[in-house]
Amino acid sequence: MAEKIKFNLEYEIKSSPKILFSFLHEPNALSQWFADDVSYKDGVYEFSWDDEYHTAKLISIKENKLVKYKWLDDEPYHFEMEILQDELTNDVALSITDFSRAENLDDRKLIWDNQIAYLQSVIGA
Repeated sequence: MAEKIKFNLEYEIKSSPKILFSFLHEPNALSQWFADDVSYKDGVYEFSWDDEYHTAKLISIKENKLVKYKWLDDEPYHFEMEILQDELTNDVALSITDFSRAENLDDRKLIWDNQIAYLQSVIGA
């Protein structure tokens, strides 16, 4: 199986870090933009997209700052969402770290672009 490569994306989000943070780790909020459905049980999140299910464990969380999920069905890979706030302007950005096979990289980035656009519409940004 081909190795996956790490990539980073950054999106400006018109939201406070506190509001944005809830959309990054709460199952009900995640199901509004990230996946078709999200459930949580015993420290494991189950994400579904078009009747396809994937499980992940929240391995790092920093209040109003960062969440990092480790895929249980695609180890050792993870994805991370970090809230960045400019100290001078207070502008808020969301940094995404994810992994993809080289041949799927453009599609993976497009998926994130679409998901973040949907997140912004849900937040009202």
